[in-house]
Amino acid sequence: MTNERRESVRCLIVIPCLNEATHIEAVIANLEGALSDLDARIVVSDGGSTDGTRAIVKRIAGENPKVALLDNPKRIQSAAVNLAVATHGGNCEYLIRIDAHGDYPLDYCQNLVDEALETGADSVVVGMQTVGFGPFQKATALAQNSKLGNGGSRHRIGAASHWTDHGHHALMRIAAFSQMGGYDESFQHNEDAELDYRLVKAGHRIWMTDKTSMVYYPRASVKPLFRQYFGYGRGRARNFLKHRALPSLRQMIPLAVAPVTVGTLLAILNWAAAIPCVVWAGACIGYGVWLAVKQRNPHGPLAAVSAMVMHFAWSAGFWREVLARDWRDPISVPRREPSL
Repeated sequence: MTNERRESVRCLIVIPCLNEATHIEAVIANLEGALSDLDARIVVSDGGSTDGTRAIVKRIAGENPKVALLDNPKRIQSAAVNLAVATHGGNCEYLIRIDAHGDYPLDYCQNLVDEALETGADSVVVGMQTVGFGPFQKATALAQNSKLGNGGSRHRIGAASHWTDHGHHALMRIAAFSQMGGYDESFQHNEDAELDYRLVKAGHRIWMTDKTSMVYYPRASVKPLFRQYFGYGRGRARNFLKHRALPSLRQMIPLAVAPVTVGTLLAILNWAAAIPCVVWAGACIGYGVWLAVKQRNPHGPLAAVSAMVMHFAWSAGFWREVLARDWRDPISVPRREPSL
């Protein structure tokens, strides 16, 4: 890919953010190469931060006209990206989505544009490696990087480049994004998977690249990890309810976790009711011990605990959304937003 061809492509780099004062300056600084190598600008779409994030971004924007702060009154990430595209994406060809809580190679955006131009893909998605620092965060990272936590998801395990139907959102052709009406803002989680479903159904192509990837830092304690995966479960259920799209096999298995766990209450009537939950817990702990031995990682047993939290929370969130649905009301697909 020649620099001249890359530099001729206008890109909108969007960073959805809420209370990211610890990370936002480093994330923007890491994108400076993209601003010089691409015809790009950065928009930080902020959901009302109160920790000093906004002051940091305003200072950076005052020093660099290619950086802008945008207010996102709806607060959620799906609305943040939609608003940024509607406000600043009119003359741009590509949208690049950056997570304020992640780490990226210095040539991340450049590689994404190269891959889009070479493959003709409407969306380029990337692999994601999870890294932790404290004991629980390290254990959670170990779980999320293994089949115990990701079920063999190809965008988690770093597969070779291939065409796919879903992956971690990185770059998207704005024409395709706008044609689909952007993200469905009724989704607070899994808005990426929901949009990918619509993209594929409409005939757009998604390319999973192995030329670059990102680093993600997981939740550092049980409560926020549970809340995160409970939200993921609800989002996956909403996708199922909206499109009648059944979860994949690797997702169907964890769906049973919450029911079998609750079912152990019946053990007071018949001890056999506890068997499914005991089998699941034993399998998780056994896999955690195996990880500890195979990788010589002392966090293996604790990774089993993290995985059990993720499994149960995801399953509980899914069933909560399904059981709370008023099945008398049809679920309609939102109309496209003409402003995008």
